[in-house]
Amino acid sequence: MATYKRILLKLSGESLMGDQAYGIDQTRLSDYAEQIKEATALGVQIGIVIGGGNIFRGLSGAANGFDRVKGDQMGMLATVINSLALNSALNALGVKSRVLTAIRMEPIGEFYSKDKAIESLEKGEVVILSAGTGNPYFTTDTGSSLRGIEINADAMLKGTRVDGVYTADPEKDPAATKFDRISFDDIYNKGLKVMDLTATTMCKENDLPIVVFNMDQKGNLLKVLSGENIGTVVHA
Repeated sequence: MATYKRILLKLSGESLMGDQAYGIDQTRLSDYAEQIKEATALGVQIGIVIGGGNIFRGLSGAANGFDRVKGDQMGMLATVINSLALNSALNALGVKSRVLTAIRMEPIGEFYSKDKAIESLEKGEVVILSAGTGNPYFTTDTGSSLRGIEINADAMLKGTRVDGVYTADPEKDPAATKFDRISFDDIYNKGLKVMDLTATTMCKENDLPIVVFNMDQKGNLLKVLSGENIGTVVHA
């Protein structure tokens, strides 16, 4: 029995690089697809938002002289590339999935609407929600929060390369300790970087809990959905 009936799974674009310096690592992509297939076998309805940082990050582009709006638009297109790759990997495993885009770009993907996304989820399809919110100045974390709220997800599962929320960056501070559960207010008060402030506030105001876990450890998605105590739950 799955802990959640419907989830919004947020995946990191950077994690798709695997051990590479850029682009999509085929092994990591296949691992993600296999974990998602296992989750669908539990009967969980899955919406997915994936970042584009393995290809292009709008903020990095702006720091290097790109116009911010153009840089963010390039970042949105990077998320579409990753979404198409994941869609292809899922289809190869026999998992029905479709890509919806926040910007019109048929026939690459169908234009997003809440009703279309929910209809697909209820038919058992994995829905990959790409191109962020369709607007500049919003991260894919904010896009995840928005889509999770729109599709009435029970939780957002944020798959990262670390196994939860810590008192400090565990990759920089070996003394950092992990939280099993933490409130949105404590996230604010302690200045912890789980997601950007806009995304976190949206989740808090709409009572959408976040589970932060290590998606790069194969099998962890199934463990979270089965109720095992891994990762960190961020709650109201």
